[in-house]
Amino acid sequence: MKNSRRKFLQSLGGGSALVAAGALSHNAHAKVIELSPEREPEKKYGANDKVRIATIGMGIIGHYDTETALKVAGTEFVAVCDLYDGRLEQAKTKFGKNLVTTRDYREILARKDVDAVLICTSDHWHSQIAIEAMNAGKHVYCEKPVVHKIEQGLGVIEAQRKTGKVMQVGSQRTSSIAMLEAKKVYESGTIGQLNMVVATYNRHSSGGAWQYSIPPDASPKTMDFDRFLGNAPKVAFDPTRFFRWRNYQDYGTGVPGDLFVHLISGLHFITGSLGPTRIMASGQLAYWKDGRDVPDIVSAIMEYPATDKHPAFQAVLQVNFVDGSGGQTKTQIIGSDGIIDIGWDDFTVKRSPLPKAPDVGGYDSLFTFTEATQKEFMKAYDAKYSKADREWKKLDDITYRAKEGYDDREDHFRNFFASIREGKPVVQDPAFGFRAAAPCLATNVSVFEKRIVNWDPVNMKMS
Repeated sequence: MKNSRRKFLQSLGGGSALVAAGALSHNAHAKVIELSPEREPEKKYGANDKVRIATIGMGIIGHYDTETALKVAGTEFVAVCDLYDGRLEQAKTKFGKNLVTTRDYREILARKDVDAVLICTSDHWHSQIAIEAMNAGKHVYCEKPVVHKIEQGLGVIEAQRKTGKVMQVGSQRTSSIAMLEAKKVYESGTIGQLNMVVATYNRHSSGGAWQYSIPPDASPKTMDFDRFLGNAPKVAFDPTRFFRWRNYQDYGTGVPGDLFVHLISGLHFITGSLGPTRIMASGQLAYWKDGRDVPDIVSAIMEYPATDKHPAFQAVLQVNFVDGSGGQTKTQIIGSDGIIDIGWDDFTVKRSPLPKAPDVGGYDSLFTFTEATQKEFMKAYDAKYSKADREWKKLDDITYRAKEGYDDREDHFRNFFASIREGKPVVQDPAFGFRAAAPCLATNVSVFEKRIVNWDPVNMKMS
């Protein structure tokens, strides 16, 4: 990161690029800066030094997480749990016939050869399995949003504190080199005083709207549907609910828990915020009327209070699963002098500091005065403001982009395993993960109960 930071300063015209007010030098040239992670050489690990992992929930994200975890040196995949036999069979085919398989996650937690578990289940199982895993002496990588209900958050945090086990929440964006660089740009004062954030995560496809494929052999014989339900209301066997669980409040957390949480995790990481105090939201089921009971369009306004890390600001978040433009992911961190316009592993700094002098002429009331008054006004204006005071200094954009092939999920797992091996702090511990998840769950409360939700981000409680 030192090299990329040095390139950042050089692109601004020299080592003294920042002026006193925090805006960047107007001599900057438009640049595209490639970001590459600086990683220590990988160590060689013997059989007795490996971190042995097991995955609980071998669906889409279970596969992604497992494959990425195994890219980190010194890891070994020993066991997998899933409630559909076809996924257990596919795991053996893909990862080796010696892989231990089970439908019961408790068998995973009882194994002495498992050091860490990846929890990639439906949301309504996250907190229970995470707590049980840490109490069983396992390190935990738990997919976001870490909890299904707000009241479950403090229990997960306490379990991690009590056991001392490493727990990483799986919103990998917080480990991205682009997010780290965006945080540096924000903290440099480049965009002036933060006042607003606008973030979207739109999609336009059936897969993006969670209409995942359902295997033709799905049946009570090949699946443990009752175990899947857990503490959720009992219903008749329904493979759609199992394979498309995100569509239902009983098992998922809707678009806020799936996608808002990524946007908020990045926002909190960059600004150092603990979260908003008021959330108001609206949702609509506009297109994907396939039996789901969650909206496919959600908008929320979140009010963030002033802290020692940032001034008060407003965040406007949106997810639209029927975005006819094709979908996009964008977060705009807006300040008085510019914005940080973030994609995923890239962002652009756009700067347009306000001139010192107020506007005069054009769409202005000056022409409505008498001629004598206009002359008197301009005489005083000219005496007070120089030509430089009146200039709009639109500065050149600077784009930062992760090197092609970069995977922020891999850096997230590298951080997780470095914490297990070396005691390094995780990027997203349970408290961070819960503070990102809670406003998303509060969004659902606001949508379904049609009310403003008050949240205490410091003590992590409804207020």
